[in-house]
Amino acid sequence: MTVPTRVQRRTLMRELLLALLPLLATVTLLALATQPAYRALLRNGLGVRPYAYQGLVQDLLQYRADLLDPAVNAAAREASFERALGSARNRAQFAYLNDIEAQDDFRLLNVQRGLEARSSAGLRRAIQDAFGLNNIARDYGAAQGEAYQLAFLELRRALIASAIFAGLLSLLLTLRALLLWRADVLRAHTREERQRDALKLASHEMRRPLQALLLAADALRSAQNPAAQQRLLTQIEDSAAQLASRADLTRLNDLYLDVTLRVQPTDLGDLVRRFSSSRVHVTAPPQPLVWPVDPNRVRQMLENLVENAVKYTEGTVELTLDAPGGPPRVQVRDHGPGMSDEVRGRVFLPYERGPRSLGPGSGLGLPLVRRYARAHGGDVMLTHAPGGGLLITLTFGQASPHVSAPDPRGNLTGT
Repeated sequence: MTVPTRVQRRTLMRELLLALLPLLATVTLLALATQPAYRALLRNGLGVRPYAYQGLVQDLLQYRADLLDPAVNAAAREASFERALGSARNRAQFAYLNDIEAQDDFRLLNVQRGLEARSSAGLRRAIQDAFGLNNIARDYGAAQGEAYQLAFLELRRALIASAIFAGLLSLLLTLRALLLWRADVLRAHTREERQRDALKLASHEMRRPLQALLLAADALRSAQNPAAQQRLLTQIEDSAAQLASRADLTRLNDLYLDVTLRVQPTDLGDLVRRFSSSRVHVTAPPQPLVWPVDPNRVRQMLENLVENAVKYTEGTVELTLDAPGGPPRVQVRDHGPGMSDEVRGRVFLPYERGPRSLGPGSGLGLPLVRRYARAHGGDVMLTHAPGGGLLITLTFGQASPHVSAPDPRGNLTGT
């Protein structure tokens, strides 16, 4: 089982927090937005219940009616008095009594004392204060109702705002997830494209050493001369080494896309002279021309350039190595029909080929040459040769250890 790395764990924690963000934001927003309503409800409690104040008024009025009614006997009057007095003495039944008494001069104690005086004046004062307290309680209850209504309205707005905010946040996170998914798909597609490109380039570059290997093996069967046999065996070993160099599946990206060079001092003259044949005339300085390059990649460049020149002409191809006052350069000239400016501007793009190729091809050779050339600090250019034909110039500079894969226009970025 693969152990998650620190970066993977941080990424997982970040995504979990983002997934919880709508919930956390909604809870926080609701807690903040509902605080005013909550405080209003907490301050007002369950609201004023005016029944106790109304009951006190009714008990007092009933006691006064019993006093004025000659048909009511003394026991009934005393019972009515005790009921009114007991109601006045029970302060606990009167909600918000301190707040209500603070509104005016009416007091529940005045009601109690007026009754205890057992006089007409005391009773009138008790009834007056009871009515006053009842009216204030009614108004106080109405004000509380308005406060409740406002608090619930604010609460409703807070809930709607929280729902909208949570919905928008969830939408943004969903869009973010879709964008991340699309980016992952694009990255996977890019990886697949890079792998396909690397395999195509590897197939293109393995074709030549494989053909040479097969031809040398076939010639070895009929070779009788020990010297010829040794030469063919050396050629087979060289072709096998080139195949191994160009077909390392663990380094396809380093070989063909994100070019990684293995630079070492190399005599470019030896590399160039290998291409001498009946159709390829090689000119190189007699003394060694040593330059820090990746010999395998330089050999691939020369193979592609010579092969392309041979395809476009039936005559002799001239391969020249020199160093005119600085870094070395290789020039490959053919005597074919040449190439228009429009076509020369496209041949370094993958899968673009010349208009009169004399053989099959994939259009991958020249783009790979330019990639390797720029990795070596140089470049490759196509110009019209004096007297007709095409002149390809390969220059060298200071090799870069690593070059990124090209963009769709064929441009490279050194690192």
